[in-house]
Amino acid sequence: MADLEDEKTLRKIADAFKELAATVNSQTADMEVTPFSRACSFVSPLFGCLGIAFKFAEMDYVAKVDDLAKASKSIATLNAMLDRDIEDNCVRKARSHTRNLLRVKRGLDMVRVLFEQILATEGNSLKDPASKAYAQVFAPHHGWAIRKAVSAGMYALPTRAQLLKKLNEDECRCFGGRNPKAQTYATYATYGRLSISEASARIQMQNYVAASGPVIMYIDKLFLSRELGVDW
Repeated sequence: MADLEDEKTLRKIADAFKELAATVNSQTADMEVTPFSRACSFVSPLFGCLGIAFKFAEMDYVAKVDDLAKASKSIATLNAMLDRDIEDNCVRKARSHTRNLLRVKRGLDMVRVLFEQILATEGNSLKDPASKAYAQVFAPHHGWAIRKAVSAGMYALPTRAQLLKKLNEDECRCFGGRNPKAQTYATYATYGRLSISEASARIQMQNYVAASGPVIMYIDKLFLSRELGVDW
C-alpha cells in the first residue's frame, strides 16, 4: 500500500516545484520540458476541485499541459521550445507550444495567488481568496461574458474544509491530542490547535508559493528576453 503522504496532492505539487525552483536558482541549467510539464500536471486536480467557477481554467490548463508533455518527447528545454516556434513563425498561433506555455504559466500564477490569499485569510469560505486570485491573474485576459460566468460560479466554490478533503488532506486529528509523533514544537507554536490536515496544507501552500515564484519569473524572462511580451 502506498504511503498516504505520497498521495497528497499539495505535497506532490510543492515538492515538484521545489525541484524546478532549484534548477532556476542554480543558474547553470535550462529548464527541461519533461520535469516542467510533469510538475504542472500535479496542479491539474486542484482546478478540478474548485468547481464550476474554474471549469474553464481546468479544461484549458489540462489541455495545454498535455500539449507540453507531448512536446517534451521531441524538445528538450523550454528555451529550445520558444526558439523553435519563433523560427517557425507560429508563436501567437493557436495551439503553438509557446502560446500554451504562457497559458500554463498563467494557471500556475493563479494558484500561487490563490494560496497566498488562503494563507492570509481566516474562515472556511474560499470566495474572497478565489475572487482576488481570478481578478489579479485571469480577469484582465477575459471578456465580459466569461468574467460574469466566473463571478456567478464563485458562489458554488467548495469550502476550505471540502477542498482539503478533495485533495486528500482531511485527517481530523488535532495538535495537542493523542498523536505525539505528528506533533513538533515548531509546528505547534506556529499553528496552535489547527488540525493536522490544515497545518500540513498551509505548509505545502507556503512551499508552493515560495517555489513557484522563481519558476514563474523564469518563464516571464524567457518571453521578455525575446521581446514576445506576456500580456496576450
